[in-house]
Amino acid sequence: MKLYYREFGHGFPLIVLHGLYGSSDNWVTIGKELGLHFRVILIDQRNHGQSPHSNEHNYKVLSNDLFELFDNLQIEKANLLGHSMGGKVAMQFTIDHSEKISSLIVVDIAPWSYLNENNSLRQSDTDHYQILKGLLSIPIDTISTRAEADEKLSLWVKSEKTRQFLLKNLKREDNGSFKWRLNLPIIASNIDSLLEGINPANNEIHCKTKTLFVKGGLSNYIPYDRVEEIKKIFSESKLVTIGEAGHWVHAEKPTDFLIAINHFLNH
Repeated sequence: MKLYYREFGHGFPLIVLHGLYGSSDNWVTIGKELGLHFRVILIDQRNHGQSPHSNEHNYKVLSNDLFELFDNLQIEKANLLGHSMGGKVAMQFTIDHSEKISSLIVVDIAPWSYLNENNSLRQSDTDHYQILKGLLSIPIDTISTRAEADEKLSLWVKSEKTRQFLLKNLKREDNGSFKWRLNLPIIASNIDSLLEGINPANNEIHCKTKTLFVKGGLSNYIPYDRVEEIKKIFSESKLVTIGEAGHWVHAEKPTDFLIAINHFLNH
């Protein structure tokens, strides 16, 4: 699939993969800063943003999309950064195509399955089942304002910041009606697959690529007592924690996030 992307800067390529419900638009501020040192390529993954919709949405096809982008842009090697769902795509792609990745950055996600851990996320703003029920409850064909959509969503998602982020996926048409940028039904029907762990093509879940895991200090996606499990897969990895940040580390603490990323890539 040919994905939508936007570019900033020049130099060695740094490809950025957004998370679930996100888009390249969420990364423009960070992308411009990183573009001072790298050729930054911000991607809209399938079923998100301005990229095409598809009935398939799993880590295998998302990784294949990225491989096609490397080919289309004639990129032989790049740094790769992924957040949340994008982080899992980045991990799987790096294991499958390690020769294409110089350094890997994974933001607030781990390689294991979260299917049996969703209870630990239910007290957070990232309970995906609640989020999807809330988004699907919005009568997209009849609402006339974003405030109406927010009111409906607030019954399911309490955090105003999270709702604002989610509702960036609402697009107003020329006739005043709304549509979703997200392929919401397909994402909802594939959510269990997205909560699963990575599943590399060769089943050899081991990687020696230089890797940085970035944890939000307030997030429970990477428990400290499981960090050694990551090391068993990504042997050349280290973990940095951004204090007072939740799951959306780059949006909540952009300055600290950029310092950590630049330090890792430049040393």
